[in-house]
Amino acid sequence: MNGIAIAFIATLSGSCGDRPSPPSTSDNPPDTVTILGSITGEGQDTIEAIFQPFTEATGIQVIYEGTDAFATLLPVRVEAGNAPDLALFPQPGLMADLARSGDLIPLDSVVSKDQLTAAYGDEWLQLGTVDNAPYGLWARADLKSLVWYRPDVFSEKGYDIPATWEEMLALSDQMAADGTPPWCIGIESGAATGWVGTDWIEDILLRTSGPDVYDQWVQHEIPFTSPEIVEAFQQFGAIALNPDYVYGGSVGIISTPFGDAPLPLFTDPPGCYLHRQTNFIATFFPDDVVVGEDVDVFLLPPIDPEFGTPLLVAGTAFAMLNDREEVRAVVEYLLTPEPHEIWVSQENYISPHQQVSLDAYADPFMRTQAELLANAETIRFDGSDLMPGAVGTGTFWTGIVDYVGGTDTETVLERIEESWPKDNP
Repeated sequence: MNGIAIAFIATLSGSCGDRPSPPSTSDNPPDTVTILGSITGEGQDTIEAIFQPFTEATGIQVIYEGTDAFATLLPVRVEAGNAPDLALFPQPGLMADLARSGDLIPLDSVVSKDQLTAAYGDEWLQLGTVDNAPYGLWARADLKSLVWYRPDVFSEKGYDIPATWEEMLALSDQMAADGTPPWCIGIESGAATGWVGTDWIEDILLRTSGPDVYDQWVQHEIPFTSPEIVEAFQQFGAIALNPDYVYGGSVGIISTPFGDAPLPLFTDPPGCYLHRQTNFIATFFPDDVVVGEDVDVFLLPPIDPEFGTPLLVAGTAFAMLNDREEVRAVVEYLLTPEPHEIWVSQENYISPHQQVSLDAYADPFMRTQAELLANAETIRFDGSDLMPGAVGTGTFWTGIVDYVGGTDTETVLERIEESWPKDNP
């Protein structure tokens, strides 16, 4: 490790491209690199741990600052000329904004294309690209296309894991007929209420219309009022608006915090049998629940066989704001599997770095999730995170609440479409 890390600094000038980089605005002392991110608490401790081997080998101190106000604090610091050296973005939208305003350093001016492609597959590289230049170095992936269920209950009731959407709806009918609403859904999340529902729409659209249409929708090449989006809402409504299907009905969907939504899975008898949600929902399960044993997952089934079983993901990415040798050394370190393997050995965490060994995952369940990510034929990022904030984290979220509350599909989609910024076609 030491020789490799020291070599980062020795070879920095050789890995740099021809593109000139903006001068550093950092006031940090030499041999110190700062990172600003939204991860706090135990997650912050883990981030600090992944840089310990790097610091021991190079003498470069890496200081991480976690804040709940990341999205507002970072632009303020950039504007004031006090940008951190690196930022860990929880959503790519702000990263794209800063890239277009010239505040980020393109990675291909710092490292070679071979280094980037060795670390990440094409889809992840594309997700971190803005206007044909790579900026995002991915740290974490969250799998969203998961349906949680209890194997013991399925065994007791004689239920089978559905292989198609039709089979899933038939299973839902059977569960309802047996006296228990099949689904638990909760979309309450404070100022972010609605994001759970937008995830449903995105997952369904990928399965009904495919990744090309999904991309066109996210880029606003087709409007929210398009027939494909109408169909996705209606498919969601066939589950969410069916009072026999959802624990607590529409009122329960809107009022239940997303972290509390899966809890009826674990009551005796269960209040529901199915819960579609990302891998990190496991942190909200009761303490005595063993993930992978007491509860497990299957992928949300395909709808149109042509589009198979796509995987909807979210994630966090590092991007570079100051161009100094020490910062470049950190970037080169992050392109190696070592920090990612430390990370996945300590947390409920999946790395999109393609050189990370599955053996590095301490948790067998997370290892299985990492395999799903590695083997996915189609991956798409959370669409609401990619859209302009006024839409993706604005009217799309609130539109879901309106839809579940009884507003008709046409009205909801027209309101969202009208909110799309005219200067961001």
